[in-house]
Amino acid sequence: MKKPGKAKLQATDLKLLQVFYRFLGPHKIWLIIALVAVPFTTGASVLIPLILVHIVDNYIVVGNLSGLYKMSAVFAGVVVLSYLADGTYTFSLQKAGQLTIARMRQALYEHTLKLPRTYFDKHPIGVTLSRLTSDMETMGESIAVGVLALFTDFFKTVSLLCFLFYLSWKLALVIILVFPIVYLIVTFIRRRLRYYFNSAREAMADTTGYLQECLNGIKTIQLFVSEKKVIKKFKEKNKRFLISQTKSNSYDAFLFSIIDSLTSVTMALVIWYGTRQILSEVITIGVLIGFINTLSRIFIPIREFAQQIALIQRALAALEHINRLFNEEQEQEPSPGIKFQQNIGSFESLEFKNVSFSYGKGSTVLNDISFSLSKGEKIAIIGTTGSGKSTVLKLITKNYGQYEGSIKINGIELKEFSRIDVNKLVTMMNQDVYLFNESLAFNISLNRKEVNQEVLRKSIEYVHADEFIDKIPEGLDYQVIDNGSNLSAGQAQLISFARAIAGRTELILLDEATSSVDSITEDLIQKAIEKIFKEKTVIAVAHRLSTIRNADRILVMQNGRIVEQGNHQSLMKSNGYYVQLLNSIEPEPEKNIKIPDHQK
Repeated sequence: MKKPGKAKLQATDLKLLQVFYRFLGPHKIWLIIALVAVPFTTGASVLIPLILVHIVDNYIVVGNLSGLYKMSAVFAGVVVLSYLADGTYTFSLQKAGQLTIARMRQALYEHTLKLPRTYFDKHPIGVTLSRLTSDMETMGESIAVGVLALFTDFFKTVSLLCFLFYLSWKLALVIILVFPIVYLIVTFIRRRLRYYFNSAREAMADTTGYLQECLNGIKTIQLFVSEKKVIKKFKEKNKRFLISQTKSNSYDAFLFSIIDSLTSVTMALVIWYGTRQILSEVITIGVLIGFINTLSRIFIPIREFAQQIALIQRALAALEHINRLFNEEQEQEPSPGIKFQQNIGSFESLEFKNVSFSYGKGSTVLNDISFSLSKGEKIAIIGTTGSGKSTVLKLITKNYGQYEGSIKINGIELKEFSRIDVNKLVTMMNQDVYLFNESLAFNISLNRKEVNQEVLRKSIEYVHADEFIDKIPEGLDYQVIDNGSNLSAGQAQLISFARAIAGRTELILLDEATSSVDSITEDLIQKAIEKIFKEKTVIAVAHRLSTIRNADRILVMQNGRIVEQGNHQSLMKSNGYYVQLLNSIEPEPEKNIKIPDHQK
């Protein structure tokens, strides 16, 4: 671990605060109300000791009880005014802060959803989740109010300090001597707090990411009895967080105790020196009482600052991480609808010309890929793992946009389309099906406006999903749980088929969509695929002989290149790499049948 003094921060505190305050926007009215209340709170803080001095010197000491009652009423009125002003200030500040945090959280979520796929390839989901939840919550605890309170407390402290000089400049000098010591201590500890809070936030994000990974893979961990290894690794990550958090807490406690001690020492010096001034008849008893009362009010914000600085440094550390996420560049896309409205009503053609692609700084995944597809054609892509089959489909759906060469849909470069327009022409069926914890109807429609009840029904009938959905008492209202754990793998696959068909696109991309079927719905899966092959334009990453043979054209890939292409008969005659791949395809073993809960 680096020493705290050498820690390099990504942005200054002021720039980080600008990130927060640019979201204040429509909630500035609450901030204005809080600022309007500041003069009243400050004025009350000055008036209370001033009235106290007046009461002691002019009424209590001389025994003027009738005047004392009147001034006591005035004193009570000022105290009530102080409470009202403080309450208005605090409420308005809290309101402005929390509304800003909510707006910021919404903006960060929207920003994250628009990040390119490459970002999620490089960053664990758990770390991103920590930014959206833990870091945002930590920042909301103090920065929304704490930073604003620091400015107002500073203004109040300066006003009270000026009042002390008005009462007795000699006594005020005693306090001035203490302030440099307070400043040096606070500056010293603030830097270390910031460093350790940054370390703690990074450790927490790493721990959260690992925890999310373990929970996603809990079945695999239990299957291979790896609980002890996982627990040991989590313990190491948790220990890193504990060390950073413990050190930050130690500095926090040290800061508070030092400030509290300085407060007591200063108060003792003022009483000692003030008593001598009274005996020398330089000041009155009322002045000393008013001075002590004002001094206690000055040290209240200083003591609070000692407490707040730890929270603020923690919040700034969290804000720094949030700012990094905000600074992640979104993928620039054309405005939706421009090209689509010009001359694209439905899919007509697709052309790859000398396309190459690599994931970041890694090795090239696709090399000089060229092929074309016309409406109604069926293409099968085969090859070994890592040959680039799925990457071809991901480029078509604009999951990745930084390719070399040319990809055209209906004669227009793919880069000129928005992802929204591409989705109106192309639908992809992934090998990994993700289902939300919602009804079957939602998992098919995904709340798309164009998918009404009629379209929904036709979609499930098209892929023969109705043959198992109609047997469920709840029907389309059946609630999916835990990514489809209460459905069989084949049934989940049929739901994904229906989801794709509901989009009513011409071009269907199948990314080994039959790789996880089960025996119960095997026939339904095959019927659905056969129907899609007959009525749609299809590009299928395939490993089944039936799918490969039904294709009009087969692209054979090896090491990111198309090494052969043609139909099944022509490729068999050539007796090349295609034949080797077919010989490696073994008959599928009998699968274990998973019986869903609703069929037990």
